[in-house]
Amino acid sequence: MKNSKIINSLFLPLLVIGCSNEKPEPVKEPQRPNIIYILADDLGYGDLSCYGQQRFSTPNIDRLAEDGIWFTQHYSGATVCAPSRSSLLTGLHTGHTPVRGNEEIMPEGQWPMPADTYTLAEMLQEAGYATGAFGKWGLGYPGSEGDPNKQGFDEFYGYNCQRFAHHYYPFYLWHNQEQVFLDGNEGQGKDTYARNPSINKH
Repeated sequence: MKNSKIINSLFLPLLVIGCSNEKPEPVKEPQRPNIIYILADDLGYGDLSCYGQQRFSTPNIDRLAEDGIWFTQHYSGATVCAPSRSSLLTGLHTGHTPVRGNEEIMPEGQWPMPADTYTLAEMLQEAGYATGAFGKWGLGYPGSEGDPNKQGFDEFYGYNCQRFAHHYYPFYLWHNQEQVFLDGNEGQGKDTYARNPSINKH
């Protein structure tokens, strides 16, 4: 009898909770963070003031670092451009990643990543993200299976060919599959610095 009273007293709160008429609060989906990943050629660990650089300051990147993630053990996948980006986008080291050198395709572009390459951008698309790449690509000439729009990026603007990216004043840049010509850069012209011409110069 004594034992049954103890059992009843243990179960009573559970029964009251289970029979409550109150509606449970809806479960909120966790908000996905925005991801901005800046990959800069020839930028070393000590070149940012947030990491200790004292000869000059990098206030805008420092501000991003304050609200973001600090990378203290983050290494380039290779010593040259294209395989570094291929390693980053595939998560594979240079022995396995499909692009292992800066092999040129004339007249424009580099050796493409194969169509079946699974990239970080594709993974983000599957998770519901809108994706974009801006700057230089170098992982597949325009229209190839390695084109950024075929490797998980909804939006691309910049240099498809990393060789062309050696010029600050290119004749044109790519917006997805469209060539955007920069007026004033013909020949030796230096009228328009590489940028989106729809953005005000000031």
